[in-house]
Amino acid sequence: MKESKPKPSKRSFISYENSQKLNGLIFVLPWLLGFIIFFLSPLKDTFLYSFNRVEVAANGGMQLIFTGLQNYIDLFKLEVSTKNQPITRVFVDENVKVFTSLPLITIFSLFLAILANAQYPGRSVVRVIFFLPIVLGLQVVTEWMSTSAGRGMIETITGTMYTGSSTIRLLLTYTFLPEDVVLFLTEALRNIFTLFTRTGVQTLIFLAGLQSIPPSHYEVARIEGANAYEIFWKITIPSIADVTVFVIIYTMIDLFRGSSIADEVYSFAFIKSKIGMGSALSAVYIFNVFIALGLAWIFMRGVKIIDKR
Repeated sequence: MKESKPKPSKRSFISYENSQKLNGLIFVLPWLLGFIIFFLSPLKDTFLYSFNRVEVAANGGMQLIFTGLQNYIDLFKLEVSTKNQPITRVFVDENVKVFTSLPLITIFSLFLAILANAQYPGRSVVRVIFFLPIVLGLQVVTEWMSTSAGRGMIETITGTMYTGSSTIRLLLTYTFLPEDVVLFLTEALRNIFTLFTRTGVQTLIFLAGLQSIPPSHYEVARIEGANAYEIFWKITIPSIADVTVFVIIYTMIDLFRGSSIADEVYSFAFIKSKIGMGSALSAVYIFNVFIALGLAWIFMRGVKIIDKR
């Protein structure tokens, strides 16, 4: 009786790496189609208007008078913001605000995710408190915080957490932190509820990353004698490196999205009727966002959060 030979397995025509890239492309395809259909044309018009003076034509419609870079020159030399500040100062303030809030939001959201992922009695209640702003919507929470009842409750709670000058003196006396850092931390503590409203999505992302770490990694580390500090820096942080990159990029875009520069663009285009100037401001703002993201990317590669392969 002849032995049947095993049939050769069919080789896949797509490698694993290409399959992952294809899955990623399918995932972003709806956004890509939406961008091409709804945003590409307005973006092109924005850059076109920034090099022109936009006026109403004699027979109606829009008339473009080419001015080259004059809108960009006047924007930074002659124009001021709605608060009578130079446009350069507005950009500097917004970038400082983003880059100082970015590490605070990222670290705080990671702390909340670790707290929500830990095993202790009442963990479900803590998760509900953390993620209630996301379930109800951040707008609902922020509107409640702006009411008299919300402000009173926040002041009562923060009054027990923050004691003003006494906290600053305590940190300056018993820590090695410089005065600027102490003032920054105390101001962040004062605005703890505002920080909560900015970290909901990031906490969810970090929580998903923490739950994706195989428990066997922690078991092996404990068997080898690693303490909690070593487990955190050698197991947890490297395992969520990709998640951290996503959180940083998302947080930067979210902070820039809520920037006051968008209000300045609206003021130039629709209140001052300077569409060309507003378009120039939009173009500069877009480049500013890309440069900021590029600097963040370089920094993350420098600290080896992003694999350099």
